[in-house]
Amino acid sequence: MRKLIFQNAVTIDGFFEGPNREIDWHNVDDEFNSMAEEFLNSVDLLIFGRVTYELMESYWPTPAALNDDHVIAKLMNDIPKIVFSRTLNKAVWNNTRLIKENLTGEIKNLKKQPGKNMAIFGSSDLSLELIENNLIDEFRIILNPVAIGNGKTIFNGIKERLKLKLLNTRAFKSGNVLICYSQIK
Repeated sequence: MRKLIFQNAVTIDGFFEGPNREIDWHNVDDEFNSMAEEFLNSVDLLIFGRVTYELMESYWPTPAALNDDHVIAKLMNDIPKIVFSRTLNKAVWNNTRLIKENLTGEIKNLKKQPGKNMAIFGSSDLSLELIENNLIDEFRIILNPVAIGNGKTIFNGIKERLKLKLLNTRAFKSGNVLICYSQIK
């Protein structure tokens, strides 16, 4: 069965985005990009909520993204994507399918299909329903060595305690730390 992996970068004070949805604090370098490339090569489906989808769609297909980081941009543009949104009318980013309802049922069906793992980037609101239904198999948190003081936490809105088991960690020269957990169900 395919795994659904949630990956997100957070600040040392626990925020994945600033109060105005800014993520300009992301600590990205060659080592980070190598990890990102390795991870993207291990998945064959990216899953987004509307807000994260629109953010990603506005950057990865652009000439700036293709010029600045051709390998990651190519992977982000080529990997099939699903955006779950009740308000979006169409999905225009390459290889993207729009689904408007039945999030948990769709994810359950996708997990049963053959293929590589699936990944969710950002999309904390979408992830809440998946967490509540025990559908996320692994949490990959990239702790960045910066504090921003205000913003939105990745688990903002969970209704019950989320129990996790540490799978592994990886420290980067930049000060980033990748922390991987599975959910204790």
